Amino acid sequence: MTSPIPNGAEALALAALAATLTDARRAERFLSLTGLSPDGIRSRLEDRSLLAACIGFLESYEPDLIAVAEDIGSTPEVLLRAKAALE
Repeated sequence: MTSPIPNGAEALALAALAATLTDARRAERFLSLTGLSPDGIRSRLEDRSLLAACIGFLESYEPDLIAVAEDIGSTPEVLLRAKAALE
């Protein structure tokens, strides 16, 4: 399944971020690696670089990328195209 990403990249990345943060193990790792706090994330939800970084975080561990893509009804390939559009 292919779909145009640029207009939906932010929404897709926000969904991926939400799925990342609702899993305790992924959230802990994401916060630890980025040094961000939950408040810091909330204040930057419209920051395209943060959204791209979230997908990059998932990309660095394929099982998480696949799991989050499935959780949000997408595919890893579509998430990676969203990341590219956000960068």
